[in-house]
Amino acid sequence: MIEFPDGMHEYVTTPVTRVLRIAGCEVFYIETANSRYRLEVRNRLPAAAEGTG
Repeated sequence: MIEFPDGMHEYVTTPVTRVLRIAGCEVFYIETANSRYRLEVRNRLPAAAEGTG
């Protein structure tokens, strides 16, 4: 599933044939039989602490 900045979602239902990554960047190109997607990771959420609370 791909989530877009506006909150919309798209499900990839065809097999992924190739995943490419730009060296040194968090930019991925995902290719399926009939589509290509560009995925950019802009930030990461910190891992949740286990056993707290």
